Amino acid sequence: MSKAKVIRETFEKNEGILRLIPVFVPRRFSKAGRRLRLHPDDYYALGTKRGSIKERWFSSVIPAMNGELAPEDEGMSYVAVSDKIEDKILFKDFVDELGAEIIGEELKQKYGTWPMYSKFFDYEEPLFHHLHLDFDAAALVGRLGKPEAYYYPPQLNNYAGNFPHTYFGFDPDVTKEEVRARLIDYEKRDIRITELSRAYRIELGTGWYTPPGVVHAPGSYLTYEPQWNSDVNSVYENITAGEVYPYDFLVENCPEDKKYDIDYILSLMDWEKNIDPNYRKHYFRPPVVCKHSDEKHTEKWVVYANDYIGAKELTVMPGQTVVVKDEAAYGCIIVQGHGKFGVYDAEAAIMLRFGQMSADEYFVSEQAARKGVTITNESKWEPLVMLKHFGPNHPDMPKTVPGV
Repeated sequence: MSKAKVIRETFEKNEGILRLIPVFVPRRFSKAGRRLRLHPDDYYALGTKRGSIKERWFSSVIPAMNGELAPEDEGMSYVAVSDKIEDKILFKDFVDELGAEIIGEELKQKYGTWPMYSKFFDYEEPLFHHLHLDFDAAALVGRLGKPEAYYYPPQLNNYAGNFPHTYFGFDPDVTKEEVRARLIDYEKRDIRITELSRAYRIELGTGWYTPPGVVHAPGSYLTYEPQWNSDVNSVYENITAGEVYPYDFLVENCPEDKKYDIDYILSLMDWEKNIDPNYRKHYFRPPVVCKHSDEKHTEKWVVYANDYIGAKELTVMPGQTVVVKDEAAYGCIIVQGHGKFGVYDAEAAIMLRFGQMSADEYFVSEQAARKGVTITNESKWEPLVMLKHFGPNHPDMPKTVPGV
């Protein structure tokens, strides 16, 4: 049977909902937080040269930008078309074949593909102070800009790591010349650039939106991170938690003739956003409960008020069945409980082996989302909880932050 026919049969048989296979991604820097529900023996499943596994990616049609040792499909999602993992087909192939049937006409016309992905990132130490390029700067190296958002799910955060605080931007009194002076010494000494920044203690069950060009050093809680289809950054901190980062981390996404141009490197920042005196007011995201919530289920917007990405947390109470409708396609990951999700038996993962299939991750086509997904919580005691990630086209996504 041709791949195209398998794709269409899988899509139709499962009523427009796809089950995805877990995608774990190693990183060669920092330390794993070990909260990904991966077996303890498998954090170095790809070998010590690749580093430990620190991320799990969801609904991804793009590869991770992860060095010369990474395979071409690292970070890309696969669809389970049967119970045999060898039958898997790239999620990107489903999107390419089905087009508007799966992601909707608006996203197909505007972007040509599914435009975002999400992930869990899981580090025991804080990450380095870094920024993601805006669309103009990213285009100079053939890539896309990267807006992103964070949500901190309690279900995966019984351990806070070593520094559950996140730095954003710089203190409003800091000057660009002070930042320049630190970056000039990147290869000479510990520049301690977060001395110029400000940190916020992470609050579980809440989140933040981080625009491109804002320097940030995420704290050590496991984080759910919906983001645009990009993996580009510039690392402004050269030593973090005792680990030294080479100059290439600062300039790997700069044109060749700009890699020692300090003015160009500084221009990657959106300076006014970095020194915004009301940063928390503008970019902190408390959850917003949806009006259709009732005694059977609660749905909250946890990523919203931006032009690129959205996310919800859905909780179905024990023993309840609900039909949940959305006006846009979405990916989702179940973080607690078990039951039915459309035609599938669904359950949160407790401990996965690397390469194992699961029943916790799905992609819902626009037509299935609009029709409504029937979800049953088969537990007598625990809620069924899932996180749902959207592109920019959900009409109900709040456009503003409460109180702002």
